[in-house]
Amino acid sequence: MPVRGPKVKISRALNLALTSKAGKIMEKRPGGPGQHGQARKRSASVYKTQLLEKQRLKHYYNVSEAQLSAAYAKAVRANGSTGEAMMQLLECRVDSLVLRMGFARSPYAARQYVAHGHFEINGRRCWTPAHMVKVGDVIAVREKSKNHPQIVEASANAGEAPAYLEVDRDKLCGKLVSVPMRDQISAPIDEQLVVEFYSR
Repeated sequence: MPVRGPKVKISRALNLALTSKAGKIMEKRPGGPGQHGQARKRSASVYKTQLLEKQRLKHYYNVSEAQLSAAYAKAVRANGSTGEAMMQLLECRVDSLVLRMGFARSPYAARQYVAHGHFEINGRRCWTPAHMVKVGDVIAVREKSKNHPQIVEASANAGEAPAYLEVDRDKLCGKLVSVPMRDQISAPIDEQLVVEFYSR
């Protein structure tokens, strides 16, 4: 299940701009939502700090509790840092890479475009936002979707793609060229707090 609810309210509660609209509103109205959003708050407990960071990560990637928990469980079994492995797993979802390639303006749009079948991986149509992309896989906008106005507009206004991706804006396609390292992942998340939350 995708994350549901008012995106701006969620963004303000988590202090994390989930959409460009939320970012603009948060610049004008910093602080939490509601009439007491500006009130001075007591320092958070360790548990609350960990829980908040877990919620920030869940909403940043627009995944369900079950999907995030599964990513952590898989990361625990991987070699190296559990936190970095978890971030790599979330970053290599097809909806995450569609967003990073600039074919969508928000994680919500990226998930919807994939779920509606506008993308293909290595020539095969994909409807699963959680599909894990492997190094060397090519993600492309389907031929019938290359005139999709929102995808075209997002691509035309996209910035530079991360170093672990190769993107061809003319052909509306891109390739995962390497596993993203943590310093290449732009997520403003302290994943160690999330690891601590799940390992309690």
